[in-house]
Amino acid sequence: MEQLAFTALLNRLFGAPVLALLHLLRINPKHPATPITNAVAMEILVVLLLTIFFLAVRAKLSVEQPGALQLTMEGIYGFVNNLAGETVSNHPEKFVPYLIALGMFILSCNLIGLVPGLESPTAVPVVPLGCAILTWVYYHYQGVRANGPIGYLTHFIGPQDKDMPLAVRLFLPLLLFPIEIFSHLARMMSLTIRLYANMFAGEMVTLVFFSLLPLGVPILFEGLHIGVAFIQTYIFVLLACVYLGEATAHEH
Repeated sequence: MEQLAFTALLNRLFGAPVLALLHLLRINPKHPATPITNAVAMEILVVLLLTIFFLAVRAKLSVEQPGALQLTMEGIYGFVNNLAGETVSNHPEKFVPYLIALGMFILSCNLIGLVPGLESPTAVPVVPLGCAILTWVYYHYQGVRANGPIGYLTHFIGPQDKDMPLAVRLFLPLLLFPIEIFSHLARMMSLTIRLYANMFAGEMVTLVFFSLLPLGVPILFEGLHIGVAFIQTYIFVLLACVYLGEATAHEH
């Protein structure tokens, strides 16, 4: 794949120490001369842009005269807070900062490919996989914090009603526990494939139509790409809310 200008800059500045670190970790990059890939470079660029955005919002906070950036951020916060409140029953406000950071990162990664000379890192499998693994670890961690290690494990063995026959109470955990483990592991795959497949398909469709018809029709697919970017971000954050709600719920 052709190296982007920003990727080339990062490799020129930091390629040598990154390559040394990879060798220390016993990782052999496919292209040793350019160990920083386009996907990693785009992630770094997104993080830098979001950091600048958050600093700009923080610097212009005002109660009397809120600016456009502050109103935008308040709208994002209100939307995510309402989404979390509808799906998480146990103190949803605690998870809003993570959900906002996750959503804005994914959305920015989805949309940055619309800028000429840049690519959407979410069109590369490793980036959605990283977001999925982070979310998977986060909701399990919050589940353990909310219920304790033993209490959280009861989520995996099904109901333990005292009125149930003893044989059922003993057999049900043996049946449900492996199913629940497989189900939770499959969530990482589903989150990854859903985001990656949609963004990759959008990138390819847009690229094909731009190569065939440079003007006119491709603009419609750019609009479709923007719509898919927002929808996939919403679905990812919504599923993260659902998983957090299940993990932090108290069994009765």
